[in-house]
Parts: sequence; structure tokens; C-alpha cells
Amino acid sequence: MIALPRTPSFDLRGKRALVTGASSGIGLGCAVALAQAGAHVVCAARRVEVLQDAVTAMQGQGWSADALVLDQTDVGAVADAFADPFEVVVNSAGLARHSAAVDTAPEDYDAVMNVNVRAAYFLSSHAAKSMMGAGLSGSIIHISSQMGHVGGVDRAVYCASKHAVEGMVKAMAIEWGKMGIRINTVCPTFIRTPLTEPTFSDPERLAWIMDKIKLPRVGEVSDIMGAVQFLASDASAMVTGTSMLIDGGWTAD
Repeated sequence: MIALPRTPSFDLRGKRALVTGASSGIGLGCAVALAQAGAHVVCAARRVEVLQDAVTAMQGQGWSADALVLDQTDVGAVADAFADPFEVVVNSAGLARHSAAVDTAPEDYDAVMNVNVRAAYFLSSHAAKSMMGAGLSGSIIHISSQMGHVGGVDRAVYCASKHAVEGMVKAMAIEWGKMGIRINTVCPTFIRTPLTEPTFSDPERLAWIMDKIKLPRVGEVSDIMGAVQFLASDASAMVTGTSMLIDGGWTAD
């Protein structure tokens, strides 16, 4: 009788996961996706009350979740967060300050790079170091952006930061692959969240977005959740050093 292949499991039961930027929007969606798959999820963010409300709501669904108040730009605090290792780490914290390149203020450049690149770098480093120390394989996932693959008007700093993350991830994947530590990015298009509502409510910006997205709608948080669950699980065991574009065809041009 022919031996049929088996679909790898998306089950995350018994795994510990850390999600940064988890109090709302895409980060909360990532936390829910992992918790639904059975992981114990530590939800990290700076806004204490909003974070606790999110965790309480998750616990109310019967999922295993805790809150961790964390400023991701504090490298020492990030190191402390990995005193106990996680098998799954999702970085959803990010910052955008848009302006024409000729008008970019140095303080805006520094703020974006500090969160999107420096904090992401050391989060990855401490996550991997902790996994290595415990002899664990694992998956590190960065919520990057389609802007890590293309350019955009008034987005020179943001694009620079996300292109940097894409390169960082490739180098780290090469270093850590032999230890069974995978690292990838998820690159969304414009996703409908409370933070992006001002963009979607601007007719000119919405027209630009809909012209670039090939599918007939904008992105929703739920569009990101399956990708994160996949990259966190054994279903993606051969995936590292790459990006999953959830962009509705934006980068197909």
C-alpha cells in the first residue's frame, strides 16, 4: 500500500510564545492566533491598562495568556524578559513617522530606527541566545511591511527601517539555522486597525492604496493571523530567512 504524506501540525500546545506590541491591532491578532493554536502567550506592550484588558479578554476565551509591561527599546528589560526561554517570539512593535525625505527631522529618524531596527535586532539576539542556552529550536517572527520590499512617497525613513529588518533577518537565519532556530518576516500591506483609520478615511490616500492592491479590498488583522500561526508551527519547519508578503499583490508589479 502506498505511504501517504501527512500534513505537518499547526498545533502549538506546550509552546511558550512572546508577542510584543500585543495590546491592540496586528500584535493582538498575532497573540490570539498563537493562543488559539494552544500556546501559552506572554503579551508584551507599554500601555498597561490596554494590555491587561486584552489579556483578560483572551483568558475569558479559555486561552493561556499573561501580560508583560515592556518597553522594547530598553535592551536590559528585553534581556530580562528572556530569563525563561520562548519557543516562539513575534515582534509586532513598530513606529512610523512619515514625511518627505528632505523634511525628515533627525529626531524622527532616530525614533523610527530605534524601534524598528535597533529594538528588533536585540529582541532577536536575546531570543535566540535564550533558545540556544536551553537547547531549544524555535521560531522568531517579525511583523515587517511590504515597504521592506518597495518604496513609498513620504516613507523614506520607514522604508529604510523595514529594508534593514529584511536584511537583518537573512543574516540571522544563516547564523542560527544549524541550531534549529528559524527567523522570518511577515510583510503586510495596509491593514485596517484603529491606528490606520485616518489613512483609510482620506479619499486620496485610499485611492492610492486601492490602486496598488490588486485584490478588491484592504487588509484586515485576520489576514495576518494565519501566516503567523504557520510560521510559528512545525508546518513551516523548512522556512527561514525569508518574508511572507500579505500584500494583496502590491509588490507584484
